[in-house]
Amino acid sequence: MNTDDVSLGALRCFVDVATEGSFAAVARRRLVDPSIVSRTIAGLERELGFRLFDRTTRRLNLTEAGAIYLQRAGTLVAELDAARAAASDVLTEPSGLVRITASTAFGTHWLTPRLHRFMQLYPEISVEAMLTDAVVDIAAERIDLALRLAVRPSGDLVATRLMTTRYRVVASADWLARSGNLAAPEDLAAMSCLLLTLPGYRSQWSFRRGGEVRRVLVHGRLAISSPPAIRRAASDGMGPALLADWMVSEDLASGALVDMLPEWEATAADFDTAAWILYPSSAYVPRKVRVLVDWLKQSV
Repeated sequence: MNTDDVSLGALRCFVDVATEGSFAAVARRRLVDPSIVSRTIAGLERELGFRLFDRTTRRLNLTEAGAIYLQRAGTLVAELDAARAAASDVLTEPSGLVRITASTAFGTHWLTPRLHRFMQLYPEISVEAMLTDAVVDIAAERIDLALRLAVRPSGDLVATRLMTTRYRVVASADWLARSGNLAAPEDLAAMSCLLLTLPGYRSQWSFRRGGEVRRVLVHGRLAISSPPAIRRAASDGMGPALLADWMVSEDLASGALVDMLPEWEATAADFDTAAWILYPSSAYVPRKVRVLVDWLKQSV
């Protein structure tokens, strides 16, 4: 290994330590002893002629010079990684691990079935899906892309619309035979609805047709934190539910569930909710990520 390679390796180590704020954290990720990381940083400081970090027994902070150096060094390492990845992409099939996050319901019902064919088409790509209803810090968790249901996201992430999301009030044919269909959204106020235990979802549903908007106070004896569980309860004839079209489209097609208000748009939050693909802003997006993004768009 020549001197240039060693210097580049030390530079990468410095950027990682500055990002993680810990020698030990970088050592764990690299599967090496912390003393190796410490010696690498010490060698880089000797080469540069100034200290990069102030070290105490409890904290590791960048010096003023270290912070200035990081601004340029981080950009240089990112550009070198992008250049290497871009060149590699031209020569090889898409490969490597793609880490993706989505809500539990959307990930289970919509994303997972579509990964089967994708992984058949790209056998060199592995996928790790983090399904959680918490908002994941993409940078901290090293996530390549996220699927989120929201109005247009803001922030530093690149956002591309996957699909619009429409909510429907659905019930089973058996329940409708017993209770009758709705003549208007207001009829829901007299019914025991299946409620999602999120703010707003369990108290008020909104409906829109043309320029007309109606808001209905809803109540029910059963409230559940899981949309798939609400879908199951609705299919079992336990009452009407407000569910996303991507969750109930197959049930509506098969007749397992019936759209009670097909002429109305419905929501408990915002009529303009959509499913978005989010990924970190970068001059270069790895090919393994690009092909997954393209596949998801084609799968709508």
